[in-house]
Amino acid sequence: MERGGTAALACTFRSSSSPSPVSHCSPLLRPRRRPPAAAGAPHFLPPAGRRFSQNRFLDTSKGLKRHPLTTFSPFGRPSVSLNDADLVKDKMLIDCGEEQDCVLDGIVALGKFDALHIGHRELAMHASKSGNPFLLSFVGMAEVLGWEYRPPIVAHCDRKRVLLSWAPYCRNVVPLEYQVEFAKVRYLTPRQFVERLSTDLRIKGVVAGENYRFGYKASGDAAELVKLCEEFGLSAFIVRSVMDTAKGSYNGATPAVNSSDKGQVSSSRVRKALSVGDIEYVSKLLGRKHRLVLTVTECPVKERKNIIVPKSCMVNMPPADGFYENCELFNGGYLGLCRVAINAETIDIEMKDESSLSPDNFQEVKQLGIEFG
Repeated sequence: MERGGTAALACTFRSSSSPSPVSHCSPLLRPRRRPPAAAGAPHFLPPAGRRFSQNRFLDTSKGLKRHPLTTFSPFGRPSVSLNDADLVKDKMLIDCGEEQDCVLDGIVALGKFDALHIGHRELAMHASKSGNPFLLSFVGMAEVLGWEYRPPIVAHCDRKRVLLSWAPYCRNVVPLEYQVEFAKVRYLTPRQFVERLSTDLRIKGVVAGENYRFGYKASGDAAELVKLCEEFGLSAFIVRSVMDTAKGSYNGATPAVNSSDKGQVSSSRVRKALSVGDIEYVSKLLGRKHRLVLTVTECPVKERKNIIVPKSCMVNMPPADGFYENCELFNGGYLGLCRVAINAETIDIEMKDESSLSPDNFQEVKQLGIEFG
């Protein structure tokens, strides 16, 4: 890469034990203003029925004291602590999030939803056909099961933006995402799990993929989910896997990546494609361009049109080290085209238009997003 100058950025290193990033992707540069949303724009549709305040578990028993819950929020918001061990043991707990209602009477898509790929989008789409669509997944599985830490494919602060892009597939409704602490449901049998969905969350139905497993040691399958849902008065929709239609190999990323791989689109395939730097294949699996979020904690010193960011600034998984053309830079708004070079220590961003990085536009403690395409 030809460099007319560089700008050094400092950031906070994130490890597996580091807290989630701030809830909003704060701008490093002032984005270009966008016009007001047009009529008919995607909207968040709250579920019908009773409203619940945020950071609470769902329970309809009268006179029962409600306790706040410490749980991971998909958008990086911290909650408050729970101090009643018996209550934790007996109830399925959920973070209702900010400006959102709980899943009462909703149709819940079940899964891990790491990559938010086109297979996950298909589940949300089917959920929207029968009611208000929600994603329900579990947080803390790696810590509980002792798995090695892996950075998320989608930055936590970026998930709401991705779900917003799904609205055209979901009757122009933006799916909302909730997560339950895995430790609270780990030992539930398949029957107990479905019972909790019915009695604690009071949902109307579920949507799951044909390979979905649930219950202690993944002992329940899709057929048992349908049977149990019928028993507890819930609707159940089993969706066929979205298959990977790429017949040819994209840089060797398409072969089976684990024992459960039967050719379906999966988060594992997305990780494999990112690890070999196959951006075209990643985009096909995600149904969008991959966005890498960088957290910056000091105002940079800039010359001309280059920025150098330490790799420790990364919030989510990057593509493999290499050189990437036709990228775009964002900070909540579009900043311009760029070329990106990733090496063992840094990410070098070269803007096509150096005016995009005017010194007057820099602010402290903000974030950048790079879309690879």
